[in-house]
Amino acid sequence: MDSSFAFVIHPIDPQRDVGRKFPALGRLPRPIIEALSVVFPPVVVSRIRGVRSAATDVVADGWFVACPLTSSRLMRLPLPVVYHKIAQTGRLAERLGARLLGLGAFTSVVGDAGITVARRLSIPVTTGNSLTVAMAARAIRRAAERLGQPLPAAVLAVVGATGSIGGVCAELLAPNVAGVRLIGRRPEALEGVAARVRAAGCRDVTIATTLDGLRDAHLVISVSSALETLIEPGHLRPGAVVLDVARPRDVSRQVASARPDVLVIEGGMVAVPGPPDFGFDFGFPPSMAYACMAETMTLALERRFEPYTLGRAIDLGRVQQIDDLAALHGFALGGFRSFERAVTDSEVEAVRRRSHAVAR
Repeated sequence: MDSSFAFVIHPIDPQRDVGRKFPALGRLPRPIIEALSVVFPPVVVSRIRGVRSAATDVVADGWFVACPLTSSRLMRLPLPVVYHKIAQTGRLAERLGARLLGLGAFTSVVGDAGITVARRLSIPVTTGNSLTVAMAARAIRRAAERLGQPLPAAVLAVVGATGSIGGVCAELLAPNVAGVRLIGRRPEALEGVAARVRAAGCRDVTIATTLDGLRDAHLVISVSSALETLIEPGHLRPGAVVLDVARPRDVSRQVASARPDVLVIEGGMVAVPGPPDFGFDFGFPPSMAYACMAETMTLALERRFEPYTLGRAIDLGRVQQIDDLAALHGFALGGFRSFERAVTDSEVEAVRRRSHAVAR
């Protein structure tokens, strides 16, 4: 049985990302790239080969297909235009022979988070957000352990807590932490998330519409849909672990330079079994992919061609199920990365020492 899939990518940093595939276009000024993205057609970026299950030896091949809209265009154009462009990209995947389509970055969160796009296609669609949640929880646990921060004594803050990923991350980690700070723009929606987090097993839960709640947080997961950075050096306590799942990033680069006592890591980097050949450099080391990509690949290896994760309501049971399936097939949390570079063991140890020194 064919186990082919396709995954939608789009330009996040327009000049850098367009330049990876089309060097001449990448040299154009950003405003021109933004304007062209509306009229440029979807393209096949690369063929993906050799994703192989460690459990069943099934091989899944696929394609990266690019929706040309930049992050800014995806968030600011009228939704009918955005839906049309993403669906157009999905139809390209259908013509290639893909049996499952994964939505990446802003294509997975814009509008109704894939529901309308799925209705316009004949192949199932998944956003990959269930495995993104699972891998975010794994990453924050591992980072806390490396810094010597016991989870039962830690306060967790979630920026973008009313989003589909943020709320479920808080719910998943609630039984393991001392307190949860939920940060977002809509107080009523935050109260709904807070009720779920309390029901999951954490009694100390507060909500906020500003970033002030970060200052007592040992662990931070940031998953907003902001187009500009949100988290600055002064927002964080010594020894904080910040997992930035958002694309574009929520954490300012100044944090890396101004706060050597803080560990900032990217969310969702997953080692893919195979080893695979992605045919395209999207900024990760060989054999590494985003968790949302890994969800699509896991489903293809399982030959479960279904809309596994769609819409804004993510089911915690399905998060745990896809986490188990991914582990079965050989997907594993990758090493830490920060601002597009690997974080070494010695760097993690240096953060631990500095944070303890500041605390004294």
